[in-house]
Amino acid sequence: MYDISELKRCISDLYEKHRGNNQGDVASYIPELGKADPDLFGISLVTVDGQEFSVGDYQHEFTIQSIIKPIAFLLALEMHGRDKTLAHVGVEPSGDAFNSVELNPRTRLPYNPMVNAGDISVASLIKGASPEAGVSALLDRLGIAAGRDLRIDEHVRDSEATTGSRNRAIAYLLHNFGVIDDGIDHTLHQYFSQCSVLVNCRDLAMIAATIANIGENPATGREAFALTYVRDAMAAMFSCGMYDYSGEWAYRVGVPAKSGVAGGLMAVINRQLGIAVFSPRLDERGNSVRGIAVCTDLAEEFGLHAFEFMNPGSNFLRDAPPTEAAG
Repeated sequence: MYDISELKRCISDLYEKHRGNNQGDVASYIPELGKADPDLFGISLVTVDGQEFSVGDYQHEFTIQSIIKPIAFLLALEMHGRDKTLAHVGVEPSGDAFNSVELNPRTRLPYNPMVNAGDISVASLIKGASPEAGVSALLDRLGIAAGRDLRIDEHVRDSEATTGSRNRAIAYLLHNFGVIDDGIDHTLHQYFSQCSVLVNCRDLAMIAATIANIGENPATGREAFALTYVRDAMAAMFSCGMYDYSGEWAYRVGVPAKSGVAGGLMAVINRQLGIAVFSPRLDERGNSVRGIAVCTDLAEEFGLHAFEFMNPGSNFLRDAPPTEAAG
């Protein structure tokens, strides 16, 4: 299905090609994230048969931030089913910034689970009987997907809680329209905590490969997510996962993906592999500059776009069927 040596060569070449790209800035609006070394850069790939390839600062830990959103959406779907979950959050692209304080004017719901309003609504659905229980349940499931135990960066969580007035405003807006219940502080604790899970680039690639492998960790064989709802998460990632760059991402790269303001980017190639890039320099939309560049080049090199029917250089696609002679 793919040439392993070509994968290794490609990610090494892309690391060298893009490591000198110094465009973008770290996310200084969250004080702890503003301390990040802007020159950190790592790339990891994990195939659905469990092979791993990494280069650069792939072992450096950072907080998952918004990349948790498709995972939280998956857990909400598993706990409550589609009808109840979609009564609290939509699946339409918003076209606006990820932290916009607004709801869909037609439905009075968050546009989708990949923006802050949607994830706060989802956090309310999965928060558990106590603040500790909800966070623990999410960590357990995420750890199965990553293949190792994960933990919360309490300094980042506290920093986000202290400076999170905008997210509090979103939560109260959601409560005003009956989208979330009265446990607003409990919901926000879940939300800030799940954004503050520490991962490294390899963890993200393994999580992406687990999603690509229809919910089963390709290295351990353990089921992290129910097959029934993996499709839902990938669909939301495809249409909404890159903030207000999602349309252009779908056009240029064409795979489900999610970015985070700590500099992580996770992409899923269905039934094939997971890709992760870590680089804290962000563009004006909150996406990793190097992450977008690496994934764009990978998609072109290997024909990864969901609608790429024929790429002569691709090792991921079967040969196109011969065309019949005209006449």
